[in-house]
Amino acid sequence: MTNLPTEVLRSRSQLTEPTSIAILDKTQFCLVATTFTNELILTSYVSDGAIKNTSSLDSETNAPLLLLHGFDSSLLEFRRLLPLLATHRQTWAMDLFGFGMTERLQDVSISTDAIKEHLYAFWQTTIARPIVLVGASMGGAAAIDFALTYPQIVQKLILIGSAGMRSGTTMGRFLIYPLDRVATNFLRSPKVRREVSLKAYADPSFVTNDAEICASLHLSMPRWSEALISFTKSGGYGSYAEQLKDLQPPTLILWGDRDRILGTKDATKFHDMLPTSKLVWIENSGHVPHLERPMATAQEIFMFLE
Repeated sequence: MTNLPTEVLRSRSQLTEPTSIAILDKTQFCLVATTFTNELILTSYVSDGAIKNTSSLDSETNAPLLLLHGFDSSLLEFRRLLPLLATHRQTWAMDLFGFGMTERLQDVSISTDAIKEHLYAFWQTTIARPIVLVGASMGGAAAIDFALTYPQIVQKLILIGSAGMRSGTTMGRFLIYPLDRVATNFLRSPKVRREVSLKAYADPSFVTNDAEICASLHLSMPRWSEALISFTKSGGYGSYAEQLKDLQPPTLILWGDRDRILGTKDATKFHDMLPTSKLVWIENSGHVPHLERPMATAQEIFMFLE
């Protein structure tokens, strides 16, 4: 299915960058079945790039890439990186359960376990072969969680400015009405979102009108606020520091040398704790090197995959 939600179509006409328009126009939807709800979940994703050697689908040289976005974001954050990766390999990006343009179901809680099960069900429905899993920020924590549970699926792991090193806050568990609504209304504020964007980039000139639309387009989706509240109350992603020694896939850690969202200390901690990891600093980049330095990011990924 390729029809974009009405809520999203209203914003599409305001986009100006070719990569933004292209990834939105390539967005598709599939129905995903899970055990935590009887309803099928309409899940948004993009797939681009061809399999170059169909005779060895499971070999490392053909494993497709699957990209996972960050907190309160969507697959649109890979609008500049995905086309570059797709020139070499089949590349997928999907919206995690509770985020992006993926359907948020009424009375279904958003938790890390639900996100992982939905991710597995999506993989089983669409890809169904070993992958290279790429996670940015919160998506990195989701990728770590998935790789620990399904090591047979993840051939290699790529973490971009990844969460998952620090313990989550317990404050969200005690958010009660109307404070929960106050919190999401605050996060919905264009001024607040712009301030976050300015902090995410090393170069503030990247915070364009097009970038702000891409970063907030999913806010118009039904039950955005309820899903964010549910995820926050669940506690979200915490620290995987103690489990990193058990992480089997070779791992590439990419980190902006001017990251002001997570800082830079976690990068070396990941590198020290992951037994088969390589750390690469993306110069002159903030928290989102895949948006700020997509060519450099793609080049490091290509070298890692060789």
